[in-house]
Amino acid sequence: MLATWLQALVSGLAIGGVYALIALSFSITFTTTKTLNFSQGEFIGVGAFLGVAVLYLLSGQDEGAALAPGASAGFNYPLAAIAVGAAVGVIGILLFITAVRPFAGKPGMSWVMSTIGFGIILQSIGLAIWGPAPVNLPSPFGDDVIRIAGAGVRPQEILVLVVAIVLMIGLDLLLRRTRMGKAMRAVANNPSVAALMGINVSAVMIGAFALSSALAGIGGLLVAPIASASIFMGLGIALKAFSGAIVGGLDNPRGCIFGGFALGLLEASVALWQAQWREIVIFLLIILVLAIRPQGLFGARTLDKV
Repeated sequence: MLATWLQALVSGLAIGGVYALIALSFSITFTTTKTLNFSQGEFIGVGAFLGVAVLYLLSGQDEGAALAPGASAGFNYPLAAIAVGAAVGVIGILLFITAVRPFAGKPGMSWVMSTIGFGIILQSIGLAIWGPAPVNLPSPFGDDVIRIAGAGVRPQEILVLVVAIVLMIGLDLLLRRTRMGKAMRAVANNPSVAALMGINVSAVMIGAFALSSALAGIGGLLVAPIASASIFMGLGIALKAFSGAIVGGLDNPRGCIFGGFALGLLEASVALWQAQWREIVIFLLIILVLAIRPQGLFGARTLDKV
């Protein structure tokens, strides 16, 4: 029984790390631009397949054949992660320029449909290039199960958790200790005042979307060896990550991280009881949190002036 709970704990932390990373990406754009990328799921799927393409290139394999177990070995996987982050970050900039900025500051929520439409276009392009079939992406540390106190843990789950924690710590330091982070927080607080202080508001917003999209792409590459790379893989991940952000509070990056990990652990725990109840329990929790604390557990309360 202990081994089963330990295995669920590691698996929950691993998938929770991905949820937390994507939840943080939602928070970055929301706090900076008061908008969200509703095509984040497609960015996750495209990031996974871009990683597959880079690994084919680095390993010198024919794309018609399955990736060899050693394709991710050595520096190939880190190089693929860097390439994916850069490429998907550029796509995020394109999203902001074409689907968000034209509607910024205007009444209504046209940017919601425009980001959804951008995601559909991105998914269609991905289908045209890679097709609908999933692709097995080998883990850089192999698929042999590691035994810890009787629990079977995959090396990729540990890698996902470690990389997610490192990235989140790095982003927390970026947002709180660097000039760029202070500029992002100033724009989030009041774009007009930030512009008067000499901050390039447009550049900060573009940077926020690039960073948010890069996190989604890297998240897709991290989870692909566990769930297989698929152009459709990101929808469920993005939806649960967004749920984690809602639970923690969209305007609180650390709250989003908490919400992502909490949902991952909850999902793994419920799966021990009845796997088919995972989504039911998760979204019942979302409804409960929204009913009691609409701003999330750690979100700031907003006061309406009358």
